[in-house]
Amino acid sequence: MTRRRLALLLLAWAVGCATPALAIDADEPLPDPDRQALYKRLTHEVRCLVCQNQTLADSTAPLAADLRRELRELVADGRSEDEIKRFLTERYGDFVLYRPRFSARNALLWLAPALLLAGGLVWLYRIVRRRAALPLDDDEEAGGTT
Repeated sequence: MTRRRLALLLLAWAVGCATPALAIDADEPLPDPDRQALYKRLTHEVRCLVCQNQTLADSTAPLAADLRRELRELVADGRSEDEIKRFLTERYGDFVLYRPRFSARNALLWLAPALLLAGGLVWLYRIVRRRAALPLDDDEEAGGTT
């Protein structure tokens, strides 16, 4: 391979590996550091309604930009975290929060892991008890194997 081809190959590799640094939230930080911290925390706790597996902080979707702008206005207006979350869930449903609040509507969502674990333990206990009650073969009683 000639030096020129090697240089072109390295250049193509470097261009392919270079990823543009895209600023998702290009707005200036809020003047109050506590309000800015609340805004940042909320953007990491609210789900992008388009991407569904990304937070608002990670999403580049236009709807996520609109939600970030709206969230920023709510925080700048001095609303509390609970007021903002209540507003978002009333408008978009519990799905908008990565960690939805416990309520009667989503109780199964929160209780399902414990119920499945308890059911698995009961099932395992019954299998062990049933196997312990089985009689031993003559060969197993003598300690020999065939």
